[in-house]
Amino acid sequence: MENGVAPEQKESKREAQRNKEGAENVPAARAQSQPTPHPPRIRPRLVFHTQLAHGSSTEKIEGFTNVKELYAKIAEVFNISPTEILFCTLNTHKVDMQKLLGGQIGLEDFIFAHVRGETKEVEITKTEDALGLTITDNGAGYAFIKRIKEGSITDRLKIVNVGDIIEAINDQTIVGCRHYEVAKMLRELPKSETFTLRLVHPKRAFDMIGQRGRSSKCSTESKVSSGKETLRLRNKGMATVEEVPSEVEEEASCKVDDLLESYMGIRDVDLASTLVEIAKEKQNPEEFGRGLDSVLGEFAFPSEFVLEVWDAIHQAEN
Repeated sequence: MENGVAPEQKESKREAQRNKEGAENVPAARAQSQPTPHPPRIRPRLVFHTQLAHGSSTEKIEGFTNVKELYAKIAEVFNISPTEILFCTLNTHKVDMQKLLGGQIGLEDFIFAHVRGETKEVEITKTEDALGLTITDNGAGYAFIKRIKEGSITDRLKIVNVGDIIEAINDQTIVGCRHYEVAKMLRELPKSETFTLRLVHPKRAFDMIGQRGRSSKCSTESKVSSGKETLRLRNKGMATVEEVPSEVEEEASCKVDDLLESYMGIRDVDLASTLVEIAKEKQNPEEFGRGLDSVLGEFAFPSEFVLEVWDAIHQAEN
């Protein structure tokens, strides 16, 4: 025994000290072996060029996440009120419903804003059950005419145009109503009754005077975006950059958009795309129906519509 400490105790202390030093060196060794993490990739600013469709300078806008914010940005650079903007088209200044801005913008797309022009009142006698109108909306409170069926009551008037905003029905304002609500109001007007529509036509450039326009059925040939990515605008949450939909997804969305027109008298490519996205996550029509009720319950889709949409989506996939 040395200094009152047994040899066995001294050896035990040395072993404990070696273990402690080894343990202290492990984190440092590990830290040296791990690669230095790269800083998060900063997404480049998304800047879009825009003009007023009837003619203006070219301006740049950025920093929007939904359609209302987009309109506010356009209004700011042109020093107008956001309520002056009726709708936007992509890559054309004409009232082309196949190039209508919906929930997606190609990163290389040029935005044309169509603003308020002339206001007119039209009296229509509902001599048939259907007026021949297909309604859509701009996502910011205005419902407008997307298609006029050839030979219909409205078509024979020759004064109602594709792109006209429906501001009031029988002096009752419908600003703020969604497209399906306006379509329902028009369907429920009694047959043989005469009613009044207050319409606002987009302000026209010189080369657009005389243009009446009649939108065709949805076509996969008239793709808006030429880029590989699009900015997806959302009513809730942040906008996201996504891949351009595949040909199968495009075809499915077009089939669903046609069914929306057939059943509800509306056309809405973004709504159709949302239905396709919901269907991809479901195993059968029953699950699909419950998914629609939870996400889009305000539309109250009839069960036969849900079944037809499910079949159309899976026919496109096959």
